[in-house]
Amino acid sequence: MHLGQQNPVVDGLSLKELGDSVLVEIELRRKGLPFLKHVEYRIVSKCFQIPVQRRYSDFEVFHGLLLQKFIYRMVPPLPPKRILKGVLNSMSDREFNDSRRRGLQRFMTLVIRHPVLAGDELVNIFLSASSAEVQNMLRDAYKKTGDEFLTSQMALHGKVYLPEDIHTQAAANREVIANIHSSFNKLRDVAERMAQRSRENSTDLLMFGKDLSELGSDTSDLPVNATMSKAWKTQRKSLVEMSGEFGLLADKAAHQGSREEDEVVEKLNLLLEQLQSYKDLCDRHDSGVLLEHQRALEKHSGPVATHLKYQNSIEQHESRLSQQENTIITTEMRSYFSLLCLHQETQLVFTYLPLVTSILGTFVNSQIQGHKEMGNVWGDLHPKLKDLFESASEASIRSSSQTHTSRGQKTCAVIGPA
Repeated sequence: MHLGQQNPVVDGLSLKELGDSVLVEIELRRKGLPFLKHVEYRIVSKCFQIPVQRRYSDFEVFHGLLLQKFIYRMVPPLPPKRILKGVLNSMSDREFNDSRRRGLQRFMTLVIRHPVLAGDELVNIFLSASSAEVQNMLRDAYKKTGDEFLTSQMALHGKVYLPEDIHTQAAANREVIANIHSSFNKLRDVAERMAQRSRENSTDLLMFGKDLSELGSDTSDLPVNATMSKAWKTQRKSLVEMSGEFGLLADKAAHQGSREEDEVVEKLNLLLEQLQSYKDLCDRHDSGVLLEHQRALEKHSGPVATHLKYQNSIEQHESRLSQQENTIITTEMRSYFSLLCLHQETQLVFTYLPLVTSILGTFVNSQIQGHKEMGNVWGDLHPKLKDLFESASEASIRSSSQTHTSRGQKTCAVIGPA
């Protein structure tokens, strides 16, 4: 589906219509010597049933060409490339690869759900071509078409579709979206801290259970005359059994952390990268992308003499003026086309915003489920503790009774019969 099928300023798309889903998986490949290995990513989408393998360099070429072709559109960012392995980043290789995989999946999800990008030949090639040829095929496809302005049916009529107060609307929308972006950043940071606390809680519970097990496994002999020694021996055996329950609690807490990361933090990151790509688009629009196009067009038209005395005829002078007029007209059309695309991309951002309700619902459900699972394990642990206390109490009473009886017998032996 494409923006602007009827009225390009009012897209009318719903979130459900934005499309396909894509899965990015990690495959560790070895090439040449055993210690020379690289990571490949297996991409599966609903449109293309056959999976393809891609390296990070393939994503870089794909991303760069998307930016060149769709300079007036939101092109999502790629996850960063680590520069100094193991020096500037304390993450392990496994953590880094998983973080990058998540980032690539967000990138592909936003691309394949974009109403304009999704239908482009570059996306088709990236999701279907063989690994060996994909980069060359992508470059060749771009060379044949150039950027979106050269092929869009709306390029010549951008001004017609725009409201008179487009600049005022654009400024107001940009401010609103910037505030939303800031708020989402704060929400994501809180959700990340909650997921981290769940993982830390898992580690603490696991250590607590381990310490209980070590305490209960202590086979040191107790003094024979130690009061409560039998009670302690009974408790000590039970501690080993109870340590397993804390291992189960640790698993539940770890699962809760993963659930919060996958279902809440990731969805917020997806929205944030959408908003970041919108900010990048606005920056490109403001920082002279039109000027760059103008320079490219002037260069394409060839050098023009600066003094009339070097011109040999009136025809040459008229040709130069015609070229300049064409350049000005093209630049003006690009300006309006850029504004039209920016207006459409703004609508697309607002189309994504209802995801907040879904994320909030997922967050609430994950908390309910996590607390319920943890509560069930704590509930199962409570009667075991009760039995342990009762057993310890009985052992304590028996030990105390035996001690008093022994002392009484010794006392009688000293006093003797009356």
